[in-house]
Amino acid sequence: MKRHRGASALTLLCAMAILTAPGLVSTAYAAPGALAAPLAPSAPLAPLTPAAPGTPAAPEPGAKSLEQVHKEIEDLYRQAGTATDAYNLAVGEAKTQSDKIVEIAKQVVAGQERISTLKNRAGAAARAQYRSGGLPPGAQLALSPSPSVFLAGADLLRQGEKATADNLAELNRTQSDLQQYAADASAHWQTLEANRVKQETAKKEIEQKIKTAEELESKLQAEEKARLIQLEQEAQYKAQTAWLSSGALKELQGTASEAGRKAVQFATAQIGKRYEWGHEGPDTFDCSGLTSQAWLAAGRPIPRTSQEQLRLLPKVAVKDMRPGDLIIYFDDASHVAMYIGDGAMVHAPRPGRTITIAGAGSMPIKAVVRPDA
Repeated sequence: MKRHRGASALTLLCAMAILTAPGLVSTAYAAPGALAAPLAPSAPLAPLTPAAPGTPAAPEPGAKSLEQVHKEIEDLYRQAGTATDAYNLAVGEAKTQSDKIVEIAKQVVAGQERISTLKNRAGAAARAQYRSGGLPPGAQLALSPSPSVFLAGADLLRQGEKATADNLAELNRTQSDLQQYAADASAHWQTLEANRVKQETAKKEIEQKIKTAEELESKLQAEEKARLIQLEQEAQYKAQTAWLSSGALKELQGTASEAGRKAVQFATAQIGKRYEWGHEGPDTFDCSGLTSQAWLAAGRPIPRTSQEQLRLLPKVAVKDMRPGDLIIYFDDASHVAMYIGDGAMVHAPRPGRTITIAGAGSMPIKAVVRPDA
């Protein structure tokens, strides 16, 4: 219990340090020697520092080792992360198509009103011609009291004929537009339906991967679960130490922009909230939900998914990274975090974990992107 209270207090201190220190975070991640300091916890069961490996009980013949179970669970969550990105992208595309259909519906209504107005004008012109007897210009000249009156009337007649012709041309164009709107609406409906199918497929895949991973974890004893979290932290420690030892931070001197500082403040304020796939706050987030909402809070809307963030946002070199930049992880760009300075990042790790701080090099970095480049 004392250890747990100490860990909670440390987490609070870390979060406060992020928002108050000039570099946005403490230097706990800045050098390999400093990594002996506790990492911000993602679950209360695990010790915050990589403990010396214990001597686990010998597994039964044919049984999986805890390390194998750990790898299997991590792989499942990675696959769920990739599927989550596909789901989020399909949801975004569906919203876009739905918005377009609504816009088309408004255009159809406006077009129908325009046609009604044009028809009324055409009817008025026909009624005026009927009242004039529908006489040809030659007859009107013979019956007119004077040539000047006739010429004035003829000019008005020509204007009326041109207005009628223009009216009919616009009527035809508007009717053609309505036909095009109908075709566009049909195409957007088809895309919307395809996106719905994509959503359902991705959703089922995510739920199955998470369910399988949770079932594997549920079979573990309490000591094994604690050791599993320890294995996660040991792997992160090893990766972060190797990243720092490579000299990755030697040239890092970037200072957060004003928008970047706001994004970091938003992201770190969410520390402790649960990961939940497909969510973008305010109570739960997935990885790209956190980063996209953080930058929205900073006044810079960015793409919803990590893959779209990688594709559409300007890339910067790791050596030029500054707080607020987004770090895209793994070859499939299935995870994203926000760099907060001094070798650390904040992220929503995976189902069963909470938003936390970790080493920026604790996972394989694919690229760094800058929303406010």
